[in-house]
Amino acid sequence: MSAHPSLDPSVVRWSAPPAERAGRPVLVMLHGYGSDENDLFGLVPYLPEAFVVASVRAPLAPPWPTPGASWYPIEGLDGRDPGTITLAAHAVLAWIREEVGAEPVGLLGFSQGGAVALQTLRVDPEAVSFVVVLAGYAASGELPGDAVLAERRPPVFWGRGAADDVIPTTLVDVTAQWLPAHSELSGRVYPGLTHSVSHDELDDVRAFLDARLGERARPATS
Repeated sequence: MSAHPSLDPSVVRWSAPPAERAGRPVLVMLHGYGSDENDLFGLVPYLPEAFVVASVRAPLAPPWPTPGASWYPIEGLDGRDPGTITLAAHAVLAWIREEVGAEPVGLLGFSQGGAVALQTLRVDPEAVSFVVVLAGYAASGELPGDAVLAERRPPVFWGRGAADDVIPTTLVDVTAQWLPAHSELSGRVYPGLTHSVSHDELDDVRAFLDARLGERARPATS
């Protein structure tokens, strides 16, 4: 496997200082193409306070003049190599192991970050407890973790806009087939929404995350 730049822990935005993170579930945010760790962090006030949120910066720089950072190169709307998405997923997993530990985390990704979030789950199902995908997609092809996910079916929320013309239809179709077969899917298409996030969608994300907290609070059964 080719080398992939690692995530820089010095540019991560945390919602709580180290002293206030112990024993709390962690939600890792993965921003979209040309953005950075500050973008999705603005969603923190809309999310359940029980989560410790870590918004990380992607390790690559898009070609000039695109600002911000990227998880993998994009060459045109159809230029998304699943192999580079897998490399990005490994970089996310390395950061999780180093900065969070063995406790499974939740992932929330927008657009390109959503694709990486799902790929991270597929690469290591043990490291990720759930995924929120906003205007993102599932990469084509098969990964070793897919068989595990088809049996376990972890919770996934997939929200996208009906007017989103950024994600190719072919990838939307792949995602619409892959997610129901490999996850407990909560999905919604928002009328009139473009490649962005709406208040209705944030309400749905909050409900999804509240449900994950409820599952965490329930005692385990033998």
